[in-house]
Amino acid sequence: VGEDGPTHHGVFDLAYLRSIPHLTVASPMNEHELRKLMYTAQLPDMGPFAIRYPRGRSISGVGDEKLTIGKGICLKGGSRVAVLSIGAIGNTVSEAIEALGENAIQVAHYDMRWLKPIDENILHEVGKKFDTIVTVEDGVISGGLGSAVLEFMADNSYVPRVTRLGVRDQFVEHGSTKELYQLLKLDKEGICESLLQALEQ
Repeated sequence: VGEDGPTHHGVFDLAYLRSIPHLTVASPMNEHELRKLMYTAQLPDMGPFAIRYPRGRSISGVGDEKLTIGKGICLKGGSRVAVLSIGAIGNTVSEAIEALGENAIQVAHYDMRWLKPIDENILHEVGKKFDTIVTVEDGVISGGLGSAVLEFMADNSYVPRVTRLGVRDQFVEHGSTKELYQLLKLDKEGICESLLQALEQ
């Protein structure tokens, strides 16, 4: 959240909420997904539901639509590296992939959308097809999306190389949002660099 500092960044929520039984946990990539998630959450018999909403203002109104719980989407196909992102950071991932130029064709991108229940169909697809996976989240990687993906791969005997991008075991300092993403290497340039390293392995 920029200048509010370490106590207000909200980087722990997805990780600690994932451990709570019977809780649905989702994080939308944009305002369209947010509206659909909010509509879905208030439907009858949904149970407890946590939505980590993106920062900023919506620029357009969207209609109500029920989403299938635990179903992510493939935003882009690829041949060598699968990138799994959750939340608004997925927009930066898309920009980073585009910045790869000719290498972009080798990188697939999935918007997981749901941390719990996680989309196991996507994870089976990725585990069978790709030797290299990169997870991207703008929260702590300990217990978050990257941890969930590693657990799934181990439980199902897939052995890809997994690189987790996110907040390491640290408190993030004060600074503008732009400065902090650069510091964490979660801006477009930092993610692009990590994807190039994954392609070189």
